[in-house]
Amino acid sequence: MFLYLGVMPELTTLLDQLIETAPPADDSTGTATFDALKVLRLIRNAVDHQIVTHTGQLDELEVAHKAGGTTRQLLIEMGHAPAIACRIMRSVDGLPTLPALARHATDGRLSSEVVDAIVRGMSHIDKRCPDGLSENDKCSYEIELLGQALSGATPAQVLEHARTIANTLADATDTAIPAADDSSLNTVNVHTTDDCRIDIRADLTQVVGEKFLAMIDERSCPRPEPDGANDRRTAEQRRADAFELILDQAALGAGIDSIGSPRMQLLVTIPAAGADPATLPWTGSVSQATAKRLLCDGSLTEIVLDSEGVPLQMGHARRLFPAHLRKAVIVRDGCCIKCGAPPSHTQVHHIEHWADGGSTDLDNGCLLCQRCHTQVHHHGWDVVMGFDRHPWLVPPTTIDPQRRPLPAYNRRTMRLDNAA
Repeated sequence: MFLYLGVMPELTTLLDQLIETAPPADDSTGTATFDALKVLRLIRNAVDHQIVTHTGQLDELEVAHKAGGTTRQLLIEMGHAPAIACRIMRSVDGLPTLPALARHATDGRLSSEVVDAIVRGMSHIDKRCPDGLSENDKCSYEIELLGQALSGATPAQVLEHARTIANTLADATDTAIPAADDSSLNTVNVHTTDDCRIDIRADLTQVVGEKFLAMIDERSCPRPEPDGANDRRTAEQRRADAFELILDQAALGAGIDSIGSPRMQLLVTIPAAGADPATLPWTGSVSQATAKRLLCDGSLTEIVLDSEGVPLQMGHARRLFPAHLRKAVIVRDGCCIKCGAPPSHTQVHHIEHWADGGSTDLDNGCLLCQRCHTQVHHHGWDVVMGFDRHPWLVPPTTIDPQRRPLPAYNRRTMRLDNAA
C-alpha cells in the first residue's frame, strides 16, 4: 500500500485498487477483458484530465514560481516526460478558453492526445486569422473539431482538419505568412555521437518536407533479396539507404548546368468546387499562396477532384522555365533580385503567376531565393517588369507607403527615371 502525506484518501484508495486489479480470470472469449480495457481507457482519460486540472490550480497558486522555477519544470521533476509536461501545460493554457472541449474531456470520452490536438488546432486557426476569431466563429470551429474527434478521427487527423480550416481562413485574407511556409524558421542540426555516427534533425517548411518525403518514399520501397526472399531491411533502414542514394544522386548531378534548375516534381490535388484548399499527398492542405509559389518553380501534376474525391481531370506534368531560359534569366539578373543570393540558391519566379495565366518567357521571370520568394508571395512584395526589360521590386505599403519601385539587386544604383 502506498502512503502519501497530505493526499486525499480517496486517491490513495483508488491507486491501491488499480494496483491490485488483474485481468479477468476464466475469460475464454476475451469479452470481459475487452470490457475491462474500455473502462480502463476511460479511467486513464479521466485521470489525464484531472492531472491537467490539478496542474492548472498549482500554476494559479504559483507554487513553482515562488521556488524560482516553472510549473513545466516541476512536472518533469515529478516524473513526467518533457514532451508530456509540455502537452499538459498546453491544455492548462488552452482549456479555459474552450469550454465545450473541457466538458467533454471531464468524463473521459476524449484522450489527452485528442484534447491536445484540438487545443493546438484551435491555436493554429486563431494564428492564421489576422483579424482574430469572433466568439461565434471560435465556438463553431471548436465544435467542428470536437465532432471530428468524437466521430473517431485520430489526433493527427484532427490537426490536419484544423490546418485545412486555417488555410481556408488565410486564403480569404492572404496577409500573413503561416508557420508552415515560413522559411526563416527552418533549422537543420547535425550532431556527431560518441560512436562517430551522425544524428541529423531538421525543422523545415511544409514544401521542403513534402519534397523530402516524396523522394525518400520513392527510393525506399522494399526490394527482394538476391535469394528471392522478402526485403530483410526495416522501414527505417530502407529510408536511411534512400537518404544515402539521394546524396549520391545529388553529387552526380550537381554541375554548373544545374544552377537554378527546376525543382523536383510534386503532386497537388485541387477540389473542383474550390471550397477546400489544395493538398499535397504527404503534408496535407496548403494555402493558395503556397500553391502559386509551387507553380512558379518545379514540375507539378494537378489532379482536380469532385465532391466525392474522384479525379475529374488529370493534368500533365509541366516543366517550367527550361534550361535555356533559366540560363538567360541568370545572365540578366545575376543573383536574387531582392537580396543578392547567388544563382545556385535561387528559383525562377513567374512575375505574373503561372496559375493566373502568366507566360513562361524571359520577360515574365526573375531570380528569387527561397526566402525572398516566400516574401513576395506572402508579405505584399510585388515584382514588375520595367520597360528596360529588367525586373523591379515594389515594396509593400508597410515599408514604403508610396510603393516606389526598387531596381533589382544587381542594378541598385539605378532608378526608374534613369532607366528611361
